[in-house]
Amino acid sequence: MTTRNRNLAARAGRWSAQHRRKAILGWLTFVILAVFIGGSVGTRTLTDEEAGSGESQRADKVTAAAFPDKAGESVLVQSKDGKHPSDPGFRAVVTQLTRKLEGTKGVRDVDSPYAPGNEGQVSKDGRSVLVSFEIPGDDDRAEDLVDGPLAAVASVERANPGFRVEEFGDASSDKALSQAFEDDFQKAEVTSLPITLIILVLAFGALLAAFVPLILAVTAVAAAIGLIGPISQIWPVEESISSVVLLIGLAVGVDYSMFYLRREREERARGRSEEAALEAAAATSGRAVMISGFTVMAAMAGMYFGGAATFSSFATGTILVVAIAVIGSLTVLPAVLSKLGDRVNKGRVPFLRPERRTGESRMWSAVIDRVLKRPVVSLVAATAVLVVLALPLAHIHTANSGVDGLPRSLAVMQTYDRMQAAFPGEQFTASIVVQGDHVARAEVEQMAAKMRAIARDSNQFEEPVTTDISPDGTVAEVNVPLAGNGTDDTSLAAVRELRANVVPELSSDLGSADVVGVSGFSAGSLDFTNQMSSHVWYGVGFVLLMAFVLLLVTFRSIVIPLKAIVLNLLSVSAALGLVTYVFQDGHFESLLDFRSTGAITAWFPLMLFVILFGLSMDYHVFILSRIKEGVDRGESTDAAVAHGIKSTAGVVSAAALVMVAVFSIFATLSFIDMKQFGVGLAAAVLIDATLVRGVLLPAAMKLLGDWNWYLPTKLGWIPEVPSEIEPEPSRA
Repeated sequence: MTTRNRNLAARAGRWSAQHRRKAILGWLTFVILAVFIGGSVGTRTLTDEEAGSGESQRADKVTAAAFPDKAGESVLVQSKDGKHPSDPGFRAVVTQLTRKLEGTKGVRDVDSPYAPGNEGQVSKDGRSVLVSFEIPGDDDRAEDLVDGPLAAVASVERANPGFRVEEFGDASSDKALSQAFEDDFQKAEVTSLPITLIILVLAFGALLAAFVPLILAVTAVAAAIGLIGPISQIWPVEESISSVVLLIGLAVGVDYSMFYLRREREERARGRSEEAALEAAAATSGRAVMISGFTVMAAMAGMYFGGAATFSSFATGTILVVAIAVIGSLTVLPAVLSKLGDRVNKGRVPFLRPERRTGESRMWSAVIDRVLKRPVVSLVAATAVLVVLALPLAHIHTANSGVDGLPRSLAVMQTYDRMQAAFPGEQFTASIVVQGDHVARAEVEQMAAKMRAIARDSNQFEEPVTTDISPDGTVAEVNVPLAGNGTDDTSLAAVRELRANVVPELSSDLGSADVVGVSGFSAGSLDFTNQMSSHVWYGVGFVLLMAFVLLLVTFRSIVIPLKAIVLNLLSVSAALGLVTYVFQDGHFESLLDFRSTGAITAWFPLMLFVILFGLSMDYHVFILSRIKEGVDRGESTDAAVAHGIKSTAGVVSAAALVMVAVFSIFATLSFIDMKQFGVGLAAAVLIDATLVRGVLLPAAMKLLGDWNWYLPTKLGWIPEVPSEIEPEPSRA
């Protein structure tokens, strides 16, 4: 007979198996409602001022409140045969364009380069002009209205084949980039599912067994994305959150189901009845899933310490999808497996025998035996490899990838490059924001005049310097084009110079008004990078502390959590070093189809750390739980380590292969940030599942022996929870 386990996972699995209909219908109802609610309310994304940080965010909030929403657009006009803007033919094209735009819905304040005072809209080389205009409304409305001017600009270019007439601005670039990002996300989604299914078929040897983890993961992701909708109405989210939720949800959803299903099949192979096998899986793998889920969620919560709304939204989304995946694994999964029974092995694949895909992995058994035979050599060799991979971290440089990280295959970015070449700094201006009860126009113009004089004698600032005063007269902007590409050292140095020296000089003549700060794309990039640099250690410290406490309580050992932290830090360092070598140092550019920006995206190190730490702890908890089972049964530590790692290596490898395949898809996307994300996570998981879990972990546990389970006397109050039910006698 089976001794019933009282842990929460076992009770949940038992209830689910006894109430299959309620569990399955309840899960389906939950997913459908979540998707319906999310689709009904929509998803509110972060505005520029909400996503920012530091001085630039304060200035952006002031201008957002004082100025009506609008999107600035510019049209580049160039003669293909070198005609000068003063040429009548050139003038005729510009006149045709301005009239067309003035007659287009949603366009206002069309500004011709031939109007008095607009000399700055003619390029210094005399080959290009800019026609500027505005589109009223917030980002969503401007994006809807921009189709009109885009069509008008395209019609003028078609009518004048000897000229290049192209539009670039806030709304047009947002529309093109949003569409490109959506296309990338769909590509990742469509590609990842069949690849995951193929790996699961190979892992389980049966189609039905492969579909179970995939369906649970997909429904968990769908429910999480749906629930993000109403949550975003209170706390807006980053627009790319769906991609991150897909990545994490697919990874943990498949992992948890694989762990559970593999244990259930293993117990059946040992001779347990269907009911007893399922209960054993719930009490062991189910418990490991629950502990792992809490650990992963704690790691993801580290992003809340990033100090930026972008990270907070990522934390919320990933915690939500992990929680849903855990709940699904503990409730609906046992119900499905109880319903299917041994029929889960239906759809057997030729040459892949599902009944033999249990127990210890032959390949990993050979590796583990050699590692345990020579633990010191194995430990030193594996550590040396990871240290070599981590060496590029010594010169890591983080920055906002900016426009350099955007795909040049997009027509809108090709237009940007031509516009930037003709009008350096035109698209990247710093705004000096002034606020007061009544900002005098004369004082603002005086500031602008001084700024123009400074710009003429400086290689950090460009012209034209323009001004803008809010309708209520309380806020004014002095807009200064910057040298550089917006995020390089030249542009960032210009922002620092503005803040440190130029603004104090300009503000000395202001009356009752005060300078709020310097904002703009470059200023925002600088502030975000500084924010990440100052806050990253808070996130890292929180994650390490939470992981230590959770593992301490779970395994009643002070050595286990310390060892886990060290191994994970080695894994993260190696992966981040590899990403630095590839993307910052510019290796494998042609293979991965990117152009190095000379830096790692500012948000990436913290994201990589929390996600990899969470996912690697996923494996760590699963493996250690199996080892602890052996120790609790009275096995020696050496025997428990050997059997625990060998018996879990196959499913851990398959789960890791799923993650590596899914993350690798993101390395093929067009945005360099997503490429870094994909390469970094794929490499990290691969390193973690092989060198760390297959070599370092068994070698370290072998060397430590019984010290693995050392718990100081002062911590003896921590309750001991049995990790396995009593074995059921095998049947003949």
